[in-house]
Amino acid sequence: MALKQQIDTDIKEAMKAKEQDRLRALRAIKSLILLEETKDGAAGGDLKPEDELKLLTKAVKQRRDSADIYRTQGREDLLQNELAEIAVIEKYLPQQLSEDELKTRLQAIIARVGATGPSDLGKVMGIATKELAGQAEGKAISAMVKNLLS
Repeated sequence: MALKQQIDTDIKEAMKAKEQDRLRALRAIKSLILLEETKDGAAGGDLKPEDELKLLTKAVKQRRDSADIYRTQGREDLLQNELAEIAVIEKYLPQQLSEDELKTRLQAIIARVGATGPSDLGKVMGIATKELAGQAEGKAISAMVKNLLS
């Protein structure tokens, strides 16, 4: 089932169960999907799975950034809303890699590319971000690659 149809089904379930946090997050996802589908130059119709993954990853990143801001400002009420939405959105993302799994995958990419030092960071990051999309955050990938190449 395509993400859009799954979200529609889940919205109905959340409405019936009166789960406001879940409903808010699902409506936000649906809104992002609709905006992406109607954007200028869009292929028209359903999004490709990799585009859906990018949308969801971006939504989680935005909410994490907001949560960090709310945490520093002491806004517990808004922080809890963001964390609840993150939990809902992450259910539609692939399982995140553990630190050890990420390190192993990055070492394999580094070996395949033939990277030897910090000057090869760009080559490794280009491949790593594509291959590990949705499985690890960009910040985590970048930090680990820098650590492995130094």
